[in-house]
Amino acid sequence: MNKIRILIADDHKIFRDGIRALLDKEKHISVIGDVANASEVIDFLEKNEADVILMDIDMGETDGIDATFILKKKYPEVNVLALSMYGEHNYILKMIEAGANGYILKNAGKEELLTAINSVAAGGTYFSREVSLRLFENINKLHKTTSGNSEIPLTNRETEILKLIAQEYSNAEIADKLFISIRTVDTHRRNLIAKLNVKNTAGLVKYAFKKGLIE
Repeated sequence: MNKIRILIADDHKIFRDGIRALLDKEKHISVIGDVANASEVIDFLEKNEADVILMDIDMGETDGIDATFILKKKYPEVNVLALSMYGEHNYILKMIEAGANGYILKNAGKEELLTAINSVAAGGTYFSREVSLRLFENINKLHKTTSGNSEIPLTNRETEILKLIAQEYSNAEIADKLFISIRTVDTHRRNLIAKLNVKNTAGLVKYAFKKGLIE
């Protein structure tokens, strides 16, 4: 029986080491490498073959969403399992659109992680119960919105970032305040513009004032 070859992609070494230690105990799994960012993922795959990539989302300049899109174009046979702390529906949807085969949160237990790995390695998909619930909730919200509810649902993080944008904080300043990457802030900004159907940052500020998010 061939072992499932795993590549771990996460910018926190202590997390990579922990996942490696966990998976090294499994006889049917071989962790063939661990990398810290998206460019290292691409470089690694140019010289090595992997069956499943455990992909974090927030990894610096090129996030896991962009990395997934790029590598799925170049290596469509590689399966990507998103392993992230982000449970908001917009992250989940973007990873799915990029080509991810599954999505679980970092608070998952060992058994669920192994189930997810086995599923995507076999050519299937796997979405944790919490992730599936978030997607279902989003579908319900969208249905209510199109059924006459003019309120556009925003996640807590989206609302938080919208408030800071309206207070004229830059992407770098918001990233520093919220302990996230500038790329993640920019992604939220673009998502908000699309979600609220405005043309630019000025439209976001106007929306924030209209909804009373800032005084």
